[in-house]
Amino acid sequence: MEEIDTLLNGNKIVQDTKGFMFGIDAVLLAHFALSQIKKNDRVIDLCTGTGIVPLLQEKALPSTITFTGLELQQKYADLAQKSVELNGLIEKIKIIQGDLKNVDQIFDKHSFNVITCNPPYMIPEQGKANPNDEKAIARHEVCCTLADVCNAADFLLHTHGSFFMIHKASRLPEIFACLLEHKMEPKRLQLIQPFEGEKANLLLVEARKNASKGLTVCPPIIVRQSQGPQKNEYTAQVQAIYKIMSEARM
Repeated sequence: MEEIDTLLNGNKIVQDTKGFMFGIDAVLLAHFALSQIKKNDRVIDLCTGTGIVPLLQEKALPSTITFTGLELQQKYADLAQKSVELNGLIEKIKIIQGDLKNVDQIFDKHSFNVITCNPPYMIPEQGKANPNDEKAIARHEVCCTLADVCNAADFLLHTHGSFFMIHKASRLPEIFACLLEHKMEPKRLQLIQPFEGEKANLLLVEARKNASKGLTVCPPIIVRQSQGPQKNEYTAQVQAIYKIMSEARM
């Protein structure tokens, strides 16, 4: 069932309430990349789903920036296109249905300055993830792996361009190894903890193509309050991120 929701920045998004819907990870990724996107950059969002990351970023960035969203599943690419048209953004955001494993057949090499990606996180257990299930495709590596994502980013990214990804914290060693294999140097890392004092379950990473060594580890993001009258509510830190993503840049 399709539903139109209004984002904090005023953009509308069309989602399937019975399908895969965006969560806080998309908001955190959009915010993490925001400050590094510059005037006239060409930005592509891999695994774009319903186009949430471009829809969140476009009002907070200069109008000269163009966005592309690449989505494997036709259903979600169609929903993303509906959102783009609904918001009158067809000149600014282009949605393409396609497989990131075939980016060399869709785009020119090194044609983007910035890449964002909220990929499937989970390694599928045998017999657990149905490759024909749209939610399994979005959550599990049944149609693309971490290596596939890094290979696509390597092909698409211009020299010294930036790649931003959110992923599972438990896969950090594998993530760094895969980035370095594709000549993308990890430059910034931020862990995400569900509650203060708990271990991180997600991470945000920025890597730069053919860059020098040197990693900045940012203070962690604590998502929810663990005690008090506002227990389980978003922390002031996360509320501030939502506020930034709701404001249009002048």
